[in-house]
Amino acid sequence: MSWRRMGGFVENKQHSSILEIFSFPVIVAALGYFVDIYDLILFSIVRVPSLKSLGLSGRQLIDDGVFLLNMQMIGMLLGGILWGWLGDKKGRLQIMFGSILLYSIANFANGFVTTLPAYAALRFIAGVGLAGELGAGITLVAELLNTRIRGYGTMLVASIGICGAILANTVATTYEWRTAFFIGGGLGLLLLAARLKVAESGMFKAMEAKSGVSRGNMLGLFTNRNRFFRYLNSILIGVPIWFVVGILITFSPEFASSMHITGPVSAGNAVMFCYLGLVFGDISSGLLSQFLQSRKKVIILFLLLTVGSVLFYFQQESRTPEFFYAVCALLGFSSGYWAIFVTVAAEQFGTNLRATVATTVPNFVRGMVVPITILFQFSRAHLGLEYGALTVGALCMVLALVSLWALEETFHKDLDYYEEF
Repeated sequence: MSWRRMGGFVENKQHSSILEIFSFPVIVAALGYFVDIYDLILFSIVRVPSLKSLGLSGRQLIDDGVFLLNMQMIGMLLGGILWGWLGDKKGRLQIMFGSILLYSIANFANGFVTTLPAYAALRFIAGVGLAGELGAGITLVAELLNTRIRGYGTMLVASIGICGAILANTVATTYEWRTAFFIGGGLGLLLLAARLKVAESGMFKAMEAKSGVSRGNMLGLFTNRNRFFRYLNSILIGVPIWFVVGILITFSPEFASSMHITGPVSAGNAVMFCYLGLVFGDISSGLLSQFLQSRKKVIILFLLLTVGSVLFYFQQESRTPEFFYAVCALLGFSSGYWAIFVTVAAEQFGTNLRATVATTVPNFVRGMVVPITILFQFSRAHLGLEYGALTVGALCMVLALVSLWALEETFHKDLDYYEEF
């Protein structure tokens, strides 16, 4: 009888854990990231048709495309700092409300642009808004769920969120590019209404009630050697993901032409297949992390898979478009450690800096597209399209592996503590 009661207790505990993973705050955070990815990736998909409709052609499609992408990413860099600071000062929910409102309005306006400067300004504003979404969601989920299941929660957020890229491609290929931006803005405003029912993190409320705790001290990340390298290494381990997305996938039509792929390759389809792979990669890396009870072992495995996939990407001489898209999916799967990467960043720091770190780190990684694309442009001019990309990719991989080696394992780490200044 005693054994049955104990068994019932374990079963109820496991059932409760499953309910926590699929709780309303986790689902809302996941849907927020879904809309975030839709809007973030949409530009990569509609880059060519939107710029052509503004009267641009030829080399301008790459050069001005890089310019607009960089404006969006610079906005995300600045937005990451703003929303991260507000997240630790005012709460996780405040940035979830403010960021989604800003990028929803910006994307509505983006559907009306008629000039390149207006396009650039709105991509910058949208970037600022997009910057707050993932960090706030991951921080909230990590603080709401207990240690043994928070990896499942962040995996769910990333896996559902990344599906936004698939919807973006579907919408962009079905409707005119301006309509696609209108739909993104509408989805954001609908989600904003759902967020009104989400409660604030208990850890943040407890910290808010304490006096004398320094919150959101961004400068504190740079005034202490240990904190600075934890922060820098947390950023660098994610850089290969955005090398893959920002270079190999965004400019896939140009790479396909260089490798003499036997038919036309669409950037939208390349993005869709890449993000389809990312969904399965994030699910696989999340489950493997829970099984191995380690974040670092899984990240190093996926980094090595990424190296192999990148090399395979450049061995496609005269292949079919279908084969090319399959390799894009493989690249996506290999890069599918985004959820674990952001979780590691959040777990490296105390409650009074967690939102700042979890919000700025993914946006600094996304913002690394700016130096990556600049370096790519430089390398391309001297080494050619393919060898230029390989050189930049090799640098990103080396930095990520060295940084991962320097970080501590955080799987079992208790997050209820503060950074001391």
